[in-house]
Amino acid sequence: MKQALEGIRVIDFTHAQAGPACTQILAWLGAEVIKIERPPYGERGRRTANADNPELDSYFFLLLNSNKKSVLIDLKTAEGKEAALRLVRAADILVENQGPGVMERLGLGYEEERSENPRVVYASIKGYGTGGPYSDYKCFEMVAQATAGAMSLTGEADGPPLVSAANVGDSGTGMHLAIAILAALFERERSGEGQSVEVSMQEAVANLTRIHFTSTLASGKAQGRSGNRSSVGGYADLIRCAGGGANDYVYLMLPADSETAFAALLAAIGREDLKSDERFGSPQAQARNAGALTAIIESWTLSRDKRAVMEALSKRGIACGAVLDTKEVLNDPHLRARGAVALLEHPTRGPFTTIASPLRLSRSDVQLAPAPLLGEHTIEVLREIAGYDSEEIARLSEKGVI
Repeated sequence: MKQALEGIRVIDFTHAQAGPACTQILAWLGAEVIKIERPPYGERGRRTANADNPELDSYFFLLLNSNKKSVLIDLKTAEGKEAALRLVRAADILVENQGPGVMERLGLGYEEERSENPRVVYASIKGYGTGGPYSDYKCFEMVAQATAGAMSLTGEADGPPLVSAANVGDSGTGMHLAIAILAALFERERSGEGQSVEVSMQEAVANLTRIHFTSTLASGKAQGRSGNRSSVGGYADLIRCAGGGANDYVYLMLPADSETAFAALLAAIGREDLKSDERFGSPQAQARNAGALTAIIESWTLSRDKRAVMEALSKRGIACGAVLDTKEVLNDPHLRARGAVALLEHPTRGPFTTIASPLRLSRSDVQLAPAPLLGEHTIEVLREIAGYDSEEIARLSEKGVI
């Protein structure tokens, strides 16, 4: 079974999370992703959060760079730049998330690359884009959440704004860029030409947050924080379960447009006597009296394990989910059964559990391979793709270019 992007070659100038998240998606789909790293240490992600063993590549890097190849090139040398240009000539896609102006200063900007390969799709992630008042400002995950409205919406109503643990600024932007790249590839089939595509982190987070702008558009007022309660109507809350641990909760929702969810909940917890209780006579009333309803539900859940609660309520069609911590997610039987959490063998880390591809294609296989060691594929790629012979490769090595 062929992979969907088999035969597509990507030259990857990305680092940290946003760019690698994008190129990992392309690699999962079968593209040949060639990661360009600088000597002596490679991209910064290899050393991010690796306090457990500073001599090895971090799990941060391993989680974001599976299925890729690594080529070590000093791009600040003329020979290194030439090697990179040779690879771009043979590529379909170039992806970068360097700081403003970095690729241009290296002589690897869009105009230079387009002159080398008019068919290349040149894809960039920037904090605020290449135009506008903020375009020269630095941006990271939490900064993007702050400037796109997401942080203002996260947290309790009487508390400060909070960062979301889901990396919507980095990985969310990478996913947006992957969509743009695939669209540009499709368009290239018609025009025969590549193009430049760009996603701003601020704009990607704003797009992911857009549903929360509804009340502002309706009232002209900024929407506040609602904690674990629903901001769009209907009852929703975090429900305590047995154990009393930091994550012994189930999150439960009764959609405002459901005619059956509340009755199903009452049947599940044995409180059908509340059907005529005026406090809960409508979805809007249930939302207004959420505190009282939560206390009633907890009188049933506090003696039950969160997974048992999730199973019992879900079987009655009630939308709810146990709050799983990171260790529980890695051992979740559902995710393991689907291969969404998988065991990988790494050359230096050994076997470890990883989050695998969430993409499912009925006729195109999605495979999983470990992240590359630093420079693991340098000689192979320079010889087979860039056209260097053994003597040229030896000279580049002696000069420290590779």
